[in-house]
Amino acid sequence: MDHVTPERIWIRSASDKGGAVGSVTVNDTSSGPSMNDAQPQRDGPRRGPLRRWLPLLVLVAAVVAVWASGLTQYLSLASIAEHRDLLKAHVAANVTAALALYMAVYVAAIALSLPGGTLLTVLGGFLFGWLAGGLATVVAATSGATVVFLIARSSFGAVLAEKAGERVNAFAKGFREDAFNYLLFLRLVPLFPFWLVNIAPALFNVRPSTFMLSTIIGIIPATFAFSVLGSGFDSIIAAQRAAYEACLKAKDAGHCHFNLDAGALITPQIIAALVALGVVAIIPVAWKRFRMRKGEKPAASIGQKDNGHADTH
Repeated sequence: MDHVTPERIWIRSASDKGGAVGSVTVNDTSSGPSMNDAQPQRDGPRRGPLRRWLPLLVLVAAVVAVWASGLTQYLSLASIAEHRDLLKAHVAANVTAALALYMAVYVAAIALSLPGGTLLTVLGGFLFGWLAGGLATVVAATSGATVVFLIARSSFGAVLAEKAGERVNAFAKGFREDAFNYLLFLRLVPLFPFWLVNIAPALFNVRPSTFMLSTIIGIIPATFAFSVLGSGFDSIIAAQRAAYEACLKAKDAGHCHFNLDAGALITPQIIAALVALGVVAIIPVAWKRFRMRKGEKPAASIGQKDNGHADTH
């Protein structure tokens, strides 16, 4: 059989009295696969170094810019007290826009790992009430934390996992198996920086769904505790102002200061309550370890996959 090359063959339709002409293209299949068939299908573009590290570089640049601009000096209770009337007026004018702006600022503050998360939580309760302010804070804080987690996970989480030794990988595997309980403990107990708890799970390749769920549940107690404090912020301002005026009457003005310290809001009672919740969160992990020593096979916990491997998606 002669070699056939692709060509266009013109035929006359038998049913068309007008002599219409149609065309059929005949492809050569005897000489091997066509150009399209020879091209292997790609799973998708591979992420280059720049694409992997760009989000982290942008985040670091934004952190440096915010610190250099001096905006962090406005994150103080004294600043809130000074601009109290202005803030209240903006909320009264358009509460929806004010709530959206508050959440955007909170997401940015958490994503940039800026200090003042407790202060912003108090501000939310002060401006919007403990319920609306608390709910908005939970959503915004979780969103900001997830941004940091995903950037860290995609940038250097996989790289460190590849270069880590057997002991580190074994520890990471154990962490992933009970990631929900561990993260819940870290969120509840106010002994660890919020930014550190956002980054550490990324190094252990924890599933994003586990990270988000443990964050949402873990930050609820402290968030609403400080939102309730914020809803009574006017009384705190009044008490501090009364102390300031009493100082002015008793001493020279140079020795009196109108101070509002956010650290004073974190009372030993609140810390004790959060630590107690953290202990409750870690009990399932301790019980699981106890059963494993007894030779029993524990049930899979939240965040643990059936095949024992972490999600890489």
